[in-house]
Amino acid sequence: MKKKMLMCALALAMLTSCGDSSSSSEIKKDETPKADRETIYQVSLLQGLTLGDYYGSVSVKELKQKGDTGIGTFEGVNGELIMVDGTVYRAKSDGSIEAAPDDETIPFANVTFFDTDEKQDISGIANIADIKKLLDEKVEKLGKNQFYMVRIDGTFKKMHARSELKQEQPYKPLAEALKTDQREFSWDNIEGTVVALYCPQYMKDLNAAGWHLHFVSKDKKYGGHVLDLDIDSAELKIDCTQGFNMQLPNTEKFPSLDLTKDQSDDIKKVETKD
Repeated sequence: MKKKMLMCALALAMLTSCGDSSSSSEIKKDETPKADRETIYQVSLLQGLTLGDYYGSVSVKELKQKGDTGIGTFEGVNGELIMVDGTVYRAKSDGSIEAAPDDETIPFANVTFFDTDEKQDISGIANIADIKKLLDEKVEKLGKNQFYMVRIDGTFKKMHARSELKQEQPYKPLAEALKTDQREFSWDNIEGTVVALYCPQYMKDLNAAGWHLHFVSKDKKYGGHVLDLDIDSAELKIDCTQGFNMQLPNTEKFPSLDLTKDQSDDIKKVETKD
């Protein structure tokens, strides 16, 4: 009798234990993983894009899980990507803005969850060289071997930006495509946000070292890759980031790209108006 009671008690204990384990497991499954807020997440290499690998490997929906602020482009280089406050915008070839659908794919991007580490009111900055000089001074003070995502929210006396026509296969190298398919725009006295990424010099074989700026207007009507600007007054916010995570694309073209080729001249051409 005692043996029978012991067996029943043991079975009940096992049942209770299994029930608790199942409940614990369900709770763990329902928990949202804590976002990594101190990492720049990069899709592919800029050097892959410049060689003509425009095939998307990450969806807009997936990119939103990696950050709320950033820059990039879309499959086929179908416009410039600007992520602000968790929304991914496309600056189209006519300079207009639209929200990108979640199933759109991305061949190249850099995003992070933005946290303000330093901020400053700025005004009277007449061109892109001057804002880069100011940002470089910040980098020298904070540490030039880290990554920085920057937001500049304010009014711009002039904003000069570009986007490009969607490319068709077979894809040409980016510098070659932009010779004929780049479109430039200028807006006067426009409010909006510049999102800027800084990569350290040692990143020159994975991205463009230095600053890369994109713009979206406050009313979400206009934007693009920044070629020049004139800042009237704005608030500058800096997010210093130590982590870096790059996802290589699972595309047909990427494994055969010659990424040992020096592309510094082509990168300069696609990043600037010169």
